[in-house]
Amino acid sequence: MANRNSGRRGRSRKRNRPRAAAVGERAAESIGTSVASVGEREQTPPPSPARKRSRAREAPQRDTGSRGFKDPQSLGERPQAPWHPVPVSELLILIGAVATAIGASKLSKHDTAGAATLVAGVAAVLIGTVEFSLREHRSGYRSHTILLALLPTVVLYTGTLLVLSAFITPVPVGLKIAPLALALPLYALLHKLLRARFVDARRERVFAGKR
Repeated sequence: MANRNSGRRGRSRKRNRPRAAAVGERAAESIGTSVASVGEREQTPPPSPARKRSRAREAPQRDTGSRGFKDPQSLGERPQAPWHPVPVSELLILIGAVATAIGASKLSKHDTAGAATLVAGVAAVLIGTVEFSLREHRSGYRSHTILLALLPTVVLYTGTLLVLSAFITPVPVGLKIAPLALALPLYALLHKLLRARFVDARRERVFAGKR
């Protein structure tokens, strides 16, 4: 009986030796890995002050970019109005839109007072739109070339028709087309000048952002 028990114990010890060796090898590998990682951390130089500043600058830009939608044609920050933070242009557009709707409603009911309200509303909308469009365009933030060139062209064409209608009633079709001879060259000239102004302002904005 003693011999049998001693044989079993001997066999179990021999079988457990490879397992102990494997465990020891794994522990040695883990220790070596941890030592190597510590050595790499010690060898890595600390970030320079200039790198820290660049990271600090990049962080606010990422935060502001993720706050909301931004027009892909815009560049940089929107230029502020002289009366900032009071939204004068936005209020003019809102009040003008309401006045235009009221004036059109009165005219539909044959109320003569609606004409003045309609004209005042349209004028308020135009003033607010032209102000912020011209501000963004001249600063190079966003191009409004077509809008800014089209508004004076429409005013010239409409004014010419009103002058003709004061002398000739009704105005013939040929005379209605004739003012285009003045309006189209004006539009082409304004488009060229406004586009060149925007390109120069955008170039200045790009260079200022790279500094």
